Amino acid sequence: MTRRTLVTLTFALAVAWLALDQLSKMWAETTLLNQPRIPILGGWFGLVLVYNPGAAFGLGTGFIWVLTVIAGVAAIALVVVALRVRNTWWALAVGSMLGGAVSHFLDRLLRGETLANGRIVDFIDYGGFFVGNVADIALVGAAIGAVLLSLFGVSFSESPRRERH
Repeated sequence: MTRRTLVTLTFALAVAWLALDQLSKMWAETTLLNQPRIPILGGWFGLVLVYNPGAAFGLGTGFIWVLTVIAGVAAIALVVVALRVRNTWWALAVGSMLGGAVSHFLDRLLRGETLANGRIVDFIDYGGFFVGNVADIALVGAAIGAVLLSLFGVSFSESPRRERH
């Protein structure tokens, strides 16, 4: 793929994850509000609406504005990385990370009583261990993918061209 195509793929995937996450959160807020947990697959999973003021597992509660800044910086850094991607597999990983990060940033920025004091909308319950959302799926999947790509030695950028002798 050309450089332009890879960058387009990366940003298109980010937009797709962002849209899917935000639309699913809108659905959750209209469907699951004031509802008890709805079990799925015998209780292994479930649907329940939760507003998370912290980071993963509720860590950092009380420091929402700091988490907002961190999410914003991460999103900006991922945009820079996305512009440099030169491999299809890395484009998929970075695009997924970017979409999840931007969606979380928008939640933190806009879903609060004041600017940059928002809470993350979570609704996918993983057997009572934690509750997440679609952006979390994108972020975790992308992180696993990035680790695997690194372990298998898949280069982030094009390999240097060999000189002919």
